[in-house]
Amino acid sequence: MFLKKSSGPRTAVLQDGTIISLADLPVSVTRWVASRKALVVAAVEHGLLTRDEAIARYGLSIEEFESWVQSFDRHGMDALKITQLQRFSNHR
Repeated sequence: MFLKKSSGPRTAVLQDGTIISLADLPVSVTRWVASRKALVVAAVEHGLLTRDEAIARYGLSIEEFESWVQSFDRHGMDALKITQLQRFSNHR
């Protein structure tokens, strides 16, 4: 078995005790639901991916990814739900 050397951590422990790795991240072509957005944000915050790697991997704009980070930081995973987007965007 060949393991690619990584400059960052191989796993991260989230606040709820969940352990994530790069293998847990969604595939690059995916339907974005709140839990997948939160997973990518957490991976970046814990150093599994850089912001630029996440943007390139998932074909996101800088603004889109930053809006995920801000929404998640301010209001949690519920703010990443598309049905809640308007509700939480008014409470900056």
